[in-house]
Amino acid sequence: MKSSLPPIPDLPISGTPLSTPGNPPVGRVQKSKRLRTTQWIALGLLVAAGLVNYLDRSTLSIANHSISAELGLSPTQMGLLLSVFSWAYALAQLPIGGILDRFGARVTLGVGLFVWSIAQGCIGFMHSLAAIMGARIALGFGEAPQFPAGAKVVSEWFSVKERGLPSGIFNLSSSLGPAISQPILTGLLLAFGWRHMFVAMGVLGIVVAAVWYAAYRSRRDVHLTNEELVYLDGQIPASDAHQKLTLADWKSLFGMRVTWGITLGYVGIIYMFWLFLTWLPGYLEHDRGLSIAHAGWVASIPFLAGAVGVISGGFFVDFLARHGVSVGASRRIPICLGMLASACFIVPAAFTASTPMAVFCVSGALFSLNVSIAGAWSLVSVAVPSRMVASLGSIQNFGGYFGGAFAPTITGIVVERTHSFSGALLISAAVAVAGALIYFFLARLPKRVG
Repeated sequence: MKSSLPPIPDLPISGTPLSTPGNPPVGRVQKSKRLRTTQWIALGLLVAAGLVNYLDRSTLSIANHSISAELGLSPTQMGLLLSVFSWAYALAQLPIGGILDRFGARVTLGVGLFVWSIAQGCIGFMHSLAAIMGARIALGFGEAPQFPAGAKVVSEWFSVKERGLPSGIFNLSSSLGPAISQPILTGLLLAFGWRHMFVAMGVLGIVVAAVWYAAYRSRRDVHLTNEELVYLDGQIPASDAHQKLTLADWKSLFGMRVTWGITLGYVGIIYMFWLFLTWLPGYLEHDRGLSIAHAGWVASIPFLAGAVGVISGGFFVDFLARHGVSVGASRRIPICLGMLASACFIVPAAFTASTPMAVFCVSGALFSLNVSIAGAWSLVSVAVPSRMVASLGSIQNFGGYFGGAFAPTITGIVVERTHSFSGALLISAAVAVAGALIYFFLARLPKRVG
């Protein structure tokens, strides 16, 4: 497949920097104090919103047994309830990228955060499977802007040569959120019950939505100096830097090979990640015999390893880029290595009789998987012009979460029929290997990019 878009030029990550007419070379322009402050505020707000995002995603897995007992749900029904969020989230990805590119991250993420928080709080007042399923669908639609917005923010406020670490930082919440959610939500559940836990998370999200909208500014709303523009855009053709997304731009993404490689390959990441996000406490209770209280604390260990992994992945991307590896390869190498390593870790977890060894293996898998996540979002930020980054990121999320949404349901079916999680873990390893192969062969940038 070929794109009608002009490819991003081959970027001189090391060597002589590009310059723009009438301006000094990019490498000689220092980042201003205002720009540095803006970058860290943007990342801090993204992480805060992401933590709320993943606290809310984790509530149902924490309350799994409590809700099942009260409503009389089977493992298969609970798997369906866990999956319906991802299907709604995936479907919402297709339009949300274009909305982000047209209206900016401030408005789009602010509205989304408010909507998903209302849906989350309402679950605490519901008494039927159908009602909770409807709220989970609303939660999925509301959460859709979170990570495409992160890619959009990074593409707006960071130069191409420094996007690896910021991509890792804004994805930090995807592991740190589940890590802190295990003890926090378990404590709320045991102290106040699952209904109050959902209401408390809804209120927290509304507060964070207000802070995001009040404090963040999209780049189009800020008057930048000439030096700041050169620092951010010196390696991007002037025609690309400030154009708005058009319908033709959006449609053209589907004619690019890299879009399909990213979209299909991301399934290999999200399938395993979503299995652990939704079923890890249940796995520790069912297969490893831990109590609800102990499972909540132990489950935080693998996600803390994942938080280290996503930052390490960002450093790894930037390290490769600084040492002469091409733009595309500096992203694909961490992605593929991380996915293959996660599969290698998870296979022994399926067979070991030792609980500490199982926790170690799951921790290794989530560390490796998050190295891949950092690489994947960094790849999105350089694969297309800035005006299209959120659209490409949302298409990637659509594919990843549409395929990954089957993980909770398939896992529930496997557990119900085999009374063990071993088969489900092996399936996730196979999906990760397939995803790595897709990234390696299909997710290649245009030749001039790498």
